[in-house]
Amino acid sequence: MQKTLKAVSFAACLFLAASLFLAGSALAENAFKIEDMSDMSDFDPNNFQNPTGDTFKIGLLQIFSGPGAGNGELFWLTTAWVAHDINKRGGIMIDGKKKLIEVIKGDVMGKPAATKKAAEKLVLEDKVDVLWGTSGSHLALVIQNVAERYKVIFHQSLSMSDSLMDEKNFNKYTFQTMWTTNQVGETTAYFYAQRKKEKKFYIICQDYLFGHSLADAFKKGLAKYYPEAEIVGEDYHPLFAKDFAPYLTKAKASGAEVIFTGDWMPDGGNLVKQARQLGVDLPFANIFIDEPNSLAAIGPEGTKGLVNLNQHIGDKNNKNGMAFAKKWNDLWKDKWSAPYNTLLYKWPGGTLGYALENTYWMLDVFERAGSSDPEKVIKVWEGDVYYTADGKRLEMRACDHVTIRDTYATEYVYPNPWFEEISSGDEVFVIPAEKSMPVKGGECK
Repeated sequence: MQKTLKAVSFAACLFLAASLFLAGSALAENAFKIEDMSDMSDFDPNNFQNPTGDTFKIGLLQIFSGPGAGNGELFWLTTAWVAHDINKRGGIMIDGKKKLIEVIKGDVMGKPAATKKAAEKLVLEDKVDVLWGTSGSHLALVIQNVAERYKVIFHQSLSMSDSLMDEKNFNKYTFQTMWTTNQVGETTAYFYAQRKKEKKFYIICQDYLFGHSLADAFKKGLAKYYPEAEIVGEDYHPLFAKDFAPYLTKAKASGAEVIFTGDWMPDGGNLVKQARQLGVDLPFANIFIDEPNSLAAIGPEGTKGLVNLNQHIGDKNNKNGMAFAKKWNDLWKDKWSAPYNTLLYKWPGGTLGYALENTYWMLDVFERAGSSDPEKVIKVWEGDVYYTADGKRLEMRACDHVTIRDTYATEYVYPNPWFEEISSGDEVFVIPAEKSMPVKGGECK
């Protein structure tokens, strides 16, 4: 019996070794290779020319008009960048032929009805192969329903609600690469638990579903990782508030050591600016207060000590990541004109960074599927593992189509490697994926 067990064990080891070798080889292929990147020196987002003919079409759903048009401006840049790079490489292999990437805009206008109309036009008239977007979980849900109805892949890349991929809302055509509110909450709590410096937190968030959900996720994260920490107060303000003094005064009086906020711009920038004007020098733990143009109005001293939690933060010590960033920054310095010549677009970090890496991943999945047939794409993307330009590991959980990944934190300092006008991150702290997992939804339970 002992000999038999040894023989079986030896055979099992050989099988395991072979399996790991094959898996490693496969994973090595599912990666962005900086050496394969095209010469981007001729890329200009203001003059991107869509190819014609039999193309692979991305339907870019964003706000392209009205007060929120800056969103469309930003994500046009990232999507056009990826398309330009892939097109100069010859396109992607789809249904037996190389196809160039075409990007077609769909203006959601920040409204559910407009979102539905734009998504249906992209699918029914423009015949796009994939829908990409969008900011706002209520709008993303509209697109999910369109994707399911017409059986087209939706790359849900910008909305964070845990409910989007829960048992009720999940559909097999939607894949979420954006991190979730639960991941934000656990990332923040784990970072401060490891830091063991501050224990008293005050929450200031926007008074709508996302603000409350994010605050709840942070409180749950503290209970899990940092039970000795204390929430000394919390407030929720209207969107686009003008006066933050009542909330900031209470936060200062509470004895808080950190203010946690999910405020996005312009609220986030105004919150910090008014805090400094009122003499409230508390640090803000945040996910959106990293927009350089807004921070420049506050200056280096006022932005010191901000702690940004994110799914993409530039790392000066990452060789491949910096090689990619240099290609981008060289164009920003020498070629791009308004609106792409402001501080916001100087480096491909934060929102720009994860939009880029997730779009490269999506196109890589389609090419490996060898088809725009949604059923074939689903089989490839479910359970897929992909490595980004700077070596981040992204995994698409098969049972609910949400992304498992490391997350990051950085404390803003001055001077820093990125900006002369503001404080920004320097040292990057990694929160392992297993410490900030998305809530299980879809078909996981």
